[in-house]
Amino acid sequence: MFTDSHCHLSFPELKSRLPEILRAMAQAQVDRALCICTTLEEFDDVHSLARDHGNLWSTVGVHPDNEGVQEPTLDDLLQRAGRAKVVGIGETGLDYYRLGERTVADMGWQRSRYRTHIEAARTTGLPLVIHTRSASDDTLAILREAGGFDGGPAGPRPVARGVFHCFTETIEVARAALDLGFYISFSGIITFRSASDIREVAAFVPLERMLIETDSPYLAPVPHRGKTNSPAFVPWVAEQIAQIKGLSVAEVAQATSVNFDTLFDRVLSPPAIENLEK
Repeated sequence: MFTDSHCHLSFPELKSRLPEILRAMAQAQVDRALCICTTLEEFDDVHSLARDHGNLWSTVGVHPDNEGVQEPTLDDLLQRAGRAKVVGIGETGLDYYRLGERTVADMGWQRSRYRTHIEAARTTGLPLVIHTRSASDDTLAILREAGGFDGGPAGPRPVARGVFHCFTETIEVARAALDLGFYISFSGIITFRSASDIREVAAFVPLERMLIETDSPYLAPVPHRGKTNSPAFVPWVAEQIAQIKGLSVAEVAQATSVNFDTLFDRVLSPPAIENLEK
C-alpha cells in the first residue's frame, strides 16, 4: 500500500534491528522502501539490503555534507549504477547549513561533486535524489546549467530527472523544481507543529508530483517524534498529506506509490541481464 521513497536501513540504528524493521513495515502495509546511499564506502551494505530483500531497492551516491570520504568519480558512480536493483543516483545536492567559518565560495568541492552526480544521472538515465539545505539557489542553478532538463540541450544523453527529498524549502523553490520536471518528497517534518510552512508547500504541490518518505532513522513523525524513525512510520506522513489535500490515506498511498514507479522506473523495468551483478 505505502512506499517509503527514502530511508537509511544501512545505518547502525536500523541495520541491527532489520528483521524487526521488516516485520513492522509489513504490519503497517509499507510494501516497499528505497535504501539511500550516502558514501561509496557504504554502498556495498546498502546494495546488499536491496539484493537480499525483494521489496527493497538502492541508490548510489555521496551525500553533499560528507567530508573525509572517498570522492566519487563519474566511473565510480556508473559502475555501481549498472548493478541489479540500483534505481537512482544520490543522495546528492548541496548543503551550506554547516559552513562554520567557511564561506559559500569555499564549498566548491560540494558543487563539483554535485555536478559529477548530475552527469552520472544524465549518462545512465537514472533519477537524481537531491538533498538541499540552505543552498536552494545554487542547487537549482547548477541543475539548469547542466542542461538536459525540461527539454534542454541534452544532446545524445538521457534527460535527467529526479526528486527533491525531505523538502523544507519555499513554495518558490518547489515551483522551480517542478518546472524542471522533478518530484517533491515530504517527510515526517510535515507533521511537526512548527512546520505550517511545509504544509502550505504540500498543499501547493500536485499529488501526481509528490512522494512520501521517512528519511529514517531521522525525523520520526508525530506521534512518534523523538523515537528512532523507520519505514513503518511513513503512513503518518501519508495521513498528514491526506488531511491537507482532503483525500483518503488510501488515495495518497496509491498515488505516491504510482509516482514512485513512474520516477524510479527501473523498479519495474530492470537493466539488461548482462549488466546485473550476480
